[in-house]
Amino acid sequence: MVCDLKQAFGHPELRAGATARDPLADRISLRDHIVTVEIGAFQQERGTTQRVCFNLVVEVAPHDAVQSDDVDRILSYDTLTEAVAGELAAERLNLLETLADRIARRILLQPQALRCFVRIEKLDRGPGALGVEIVRSKDVVGKSSESTSSNVCKPLVVYISNAALASPHLPGWIDDLATRPDPAILCVDLPGHGLPRVESAMAQRRIDLLAIEQTAWALASRDRRCVVVGTRTELDWAMKHGQLTVWAPSKIVLDSVERPPVGVSHGPALAAWFAGQINAAGLVVIGEPAALVEGLETLTHGVNDPGIPCP
Repeated sequence: MVCDLKQAFGHPELRAGATARDPLADRISLRDHIVTVEIGAFQQERGTTQRVCFNLVVEVAPHDAVQSDDVDRILSYDTLTEAVAGELAAERLNLLETLADRIARRILLQPQALRCFVRIEKLDRGPGALGVEIVRSKDVVGKSSESTSSNVCKPLVVYISNAALASPHLPGWIDDLATRPDPAILCVDLPGHGLPRVESAMAQRRIDLLAIEQTAWALASRDRRCVVVGTRTELDWAMKHGQLTVWAPSKIVLDSVERPPVGVSHGPALAAWFAGQINAAGLVVIGEPAALVEGLETLTHGVNDPGIPCP
């Protein structure tokens, strides 16, 4: 029992040693790497940061770096710290389990890495450290990575103003979008009136995002080809299966590391930010002046064809 507890609560290097395979693999490690970041599923964890501690151990394939003293033949320690920083910068996450899995998968993309142990702990959420520990191996992660890396498509993001939603031409526009060979994601705006106004900026952002989603559901109710989606996983699945989607923005906006540079109440600018986030093929704005569309180009972060105003 004492040995089991030592392995469970000690550094992941103990776990790696206890589960070592024959022949023994060399290991590199990262100990007590503390980063201050916003993470967590609870409301009190949003809009604030907390200290998170990372401990990683990676088993590596045999190499001759000892004889050659060649740094290019080893797995660099920078790979571990960059994997942590890269996944923290990619998206705001709710779960430590998700973060640990993504860090391990990123490291195991390196040809030298065979098996990865990741322990992540929150240091400020209780009287002690609260965390998770996972282990991932190259053979499992490699297969899943290969199956999900292909067939990546770039969608067209289409912002539809409130005026365009009320236009008799709307069914025709949707017909055109539905027959495109590439997927389209529709974005809508806040309702024109009737929204509550509050002093808290965080609360107002939530209210505005939920109002946009109500408009999205109202559009979907008018045309059964329009499917409301709110997560990247749903978006990827819908695009691969040729669905015409309507973006429900709450989760992606609230979970983003790089927040929109404008308020979510500015519908066209929010659509432009979203197009940049998903690396869209283009942004089309229906029902807004051409001058406004031209002003959105800087928000799309390299999206081609920043806008095509429609009547």
